[in-house]
Amino acid sequence: MAIQRFRALEEVLSRVPVNVELPAKTVSDFFGENVFNKETMKKWLSDEAYKSVMAAIEQGTKIDRSIADDVASSMKAWAMSKGVSHYTHWFQPLTGTTAEKHDAFAQNIEDGKALERFDGDQLVQQEPDASSFPSGGIRSTFEARGYTAWDPTSPAFIIAQTLCIPTIFVSYTGEALDYKTPLLKALHAIDKAAVDVCQYFDKNVTKVSATLGWEQEYFLIDSAFYNARPDIAFTGRALFGHSGAKGQQLEDHYFGSIPERVLSYIRDLEIECFKLGIPVKTRHNEVAPNQFECAPVFEEANLAVDHNSLLMDIMEKVARRHNFRVLLHEKPFAGVNGSGKHNNWSLSTNTGKNLLGPGKTPKTNLQFLTFFVNTIKAVHDNADLMRAVIASAGNEHRLGANEAPPAIVSVFIGSQLTKILEGLEKKVKSGKMTPEEKTDLKLDIGKIPSILLDNTDRNRTSPFAFTGNKFEFRAVGSSANCAAAMTVVNTIMADQLVKFKKDVDAQINKGVEKDEAIFHVLRDYISATKKILFEGNGYSEEWVKEAKKRGLSNIKTTPEALKVLTRKEVIKLFEQNNIMSEREQHARYEIQLETYMKKIQIESRMIGEMAIASIIPSALKYQTALIENLKGLKEVAAFAPTLKGEMKTQKAVLAGADEEFSPSLKGENRNPSPLGAGGDFSSSQMETIQEISQHVSAVKNNVYKMIEARKKANSLEDAQDKAAAYCEHVKPYFDEIRYHVDKLEFVVDDELWTLPKYREMLFTR
Repeated sequence: MAIQRFRALEEVLSRVPVNVELPAKTVSDFFGENVFNKETMKKWLSDEAYKSVMAAIEQGTKIDRSIADDVASSMKAWAMSKGVSHYTHWFQPLTGTTAEKHDAFAQNIEDGKALERFDGDQLVQQEPDASSFPSGGIRSTFEARGYTAWDPTSPAFIIAQTLCIPTIFVSYTGEALDYKTPLLKALHAIDKAAVDVCQYFDKNVTKVSATLGWEQEYFLIDSAFYNARPDIAFTGRALFGHSGAKGQQLEDHYFGSIPERVLSYIRDLEIECFKLGIPVKTRHNEVAPNQFECAPVFEEANLAVDHNSLLMDIMEKVARRHNFRVLLHEKPFAGVNGSGKHNNWSLSTNTGKNLLGPGKTPKTNLQFLTFFVNTIKAVHDNADLMRAVIASAGNEHRLGANEAPPAIVSVFIGSQLTKILEGLEKKVKSGKMTPEEKTDLKLDIGKIPSILLDNTDRNRTSPFAFTGNKFEFRAVGSSANCAAAMTVVNTIMADQLVKFKKDVDAQINKGVEKDEAIFHVLRDYISATKKILFEGNGYSEEWVKEAKKRGLSNIKTTPEALKVLTRKEVIKLFEQNNIMSEREQHARYEIQLETYMKKIQIESRMIGEMAIASIIPSALKYQTALIENLKGLKEVAAFAPTLKGEMKTQKAVLAGADEEFSPSLKGENRNPSPLGAGGDFSSSQMETIQEISQHVSAVKNNVYKMIEARKKANSLEDAQDKAAAYCEHVKPYFDEIRYHVDKLEFVVDDELWTLPKYREMLFTR
């Protein structure tokens, strides 16, 4: 099998293009050429339609029917000028992937002729079948109606000769069935709450936008290996695999020279991204072999989420052209780094100010401290919700090691900013501040820009870290939709800012000056949130103990983390901020539990299938060969009793032995002769035969125990109970079975082992 796999790979490589040339123009010449963006709209829309769409984007105003018809007609004309024949409402259901239903522009009319038609009704709304999408009980299977509605804040784009229109997806009764709808509501909430707070500092601020810069990590493997590994093809990760002699221990892959074949793929991917207006900027090797990362510049959060969802789809399509497959699972290979999707979040005003970036004056820095401290307070008060939003079957494998943050939610801000907050807490007294204290305080906060300039330390073990002018939510999984994390972050921040304004106004109403009132409230928040701040090693046992003393949660499993979504305070949080109703929240809870359970179920089935139908037969074939070899050795030994004697006699026997047995007798393969150590020919083979029997027996017994545990779990009705049963009673067999399978892989003849190994899959040639 090893030789066959190598020859198959050579054939694949012979078909792979070595280089992908950029078009004969600069990126700026074709960037966004397949997007119905502002520049394109100016060219194709009437002035009235353009102004209406821009007002909808910037101010959230509604677009009336006549304008929608104008936009639809122009959008169709633009798309058809590029060879487009179909259109679709592109949305993000709760499956974790994107969805689309294509309709042709051409429609039949009388006399067998066709006419291209696309009007405002078709632009604004479609009615896809909603029965087969996850709804968490909101919709019954026989109640199929659902609606997609145009989101004008995210521009339409063309992919595969199809006009794609970003939309929300809701049920017949109006409940959100997608990721985008709650995100848009959360962005509206943070806009309003942040503008209200900004009015303390700058009356010119009329809009605040949440920004997002995601960092997408992923693995690449050859298509031939992907197709030969059913576990990777069906679950996204290698359920078995003995660690190779070389992994990431030399730390020579990170930021290393990108392999030529991979670079060809990345360049092709970047071209497709640029055409779709996705501003990818960074590419590099990640820590694990065959692991890579791409990242764009910051964008408004809704557009950034759409771009990331689109990117994940494009990555796979482009990879197939290069005979690669993309793995977005959080932990596709044991023993090396997993993959995350770091969400870099900040807030930006219509005046061009980053609210999480310090300014040049005490006033602007007081504004920075206001939003900085309120972010910490929001995470502190909602740490368990932050843990719940990144919970998944894949992230369960990743969290807690190899540069992935632990399950304990903490905030890293660096030692210098910690000192600033400690100083603010000490200097701001509960009573009225003296002029000298105010001056002293303003001088201190005026130093913040220079402090941050040199504050380059980072903590890769922190789930939520401040990195200069933004917070990095590192715990998000690589396969996740960014919208889920961004909905939570923006919701808790909006809620916190509302509370902050209420607290400040209460002091102002008592006669306290505005700045002093802000200082006093921030002081109270700093005192109340100390336990969430942590600068050390998040992987250490000391931190686990310390976090427990501080009263921080350490929720290790997905079912336990998802329970947080049913808490009264969480339901109230989303309801009072008009993000999701209780029914919508409960539906998402049910969907996530079911998704988790099904993923563990699929992995369990695949483990059993591969173990019984592939791995055990391979092991038994090798064991049979060893038994036949042992029989031959005994026959030879019967005629050569002096084999245990001197080396000279050994050589004579070897020279006269049947050639069929000579490799084993010479000890060139896996079973060296023990004669030099005073043993005999049969002991080594016998030990290996027994070792194989033990591992095969353990694999088989544990597979059947796992199946019984799965049957019991399947008999449970309650979704939480079923998910917990899969987590606590089915999943533990995975590691036990894997241990014995990986031992067999190490022992069994390479020619008989049917699965591609780590050493083959993890090093692109």
